Amino acid sequence: MEWKLFADLAELAGDRHVSVAVDDDATVGDALDSLLAAHPALADRVLDDDGDLRDHINVLRNGENVFSEDGLATTLETGDELALFPPVSGG
Repeated sequence: MEWKLFADLAELAGDRHVSVAVDDDATVGDALDSLLAAHPALADRVLDDDGDLRDHINVLRNGENVFSEDGLATTLETGDELALFPPVSGG
């Protein structure tokens, strides 16, 4: 499964595209766990002190926010594209 990382998340992981291994019946949360295990520097930026996803982090599956589906429990399918975004601001 491949993650697309943006902004400082890509810098922390060392690349904008990161592949992780997941089982056939994996969820978005499983893929996130694999990403954070492979790139522990991301954990402080992505997870809060309780180990939950920070409110301002966006997780997309095929361009759609996973929280419009089943959140991190959303089941992955072959060919899915995952993306992780920090908050975006501008002026």
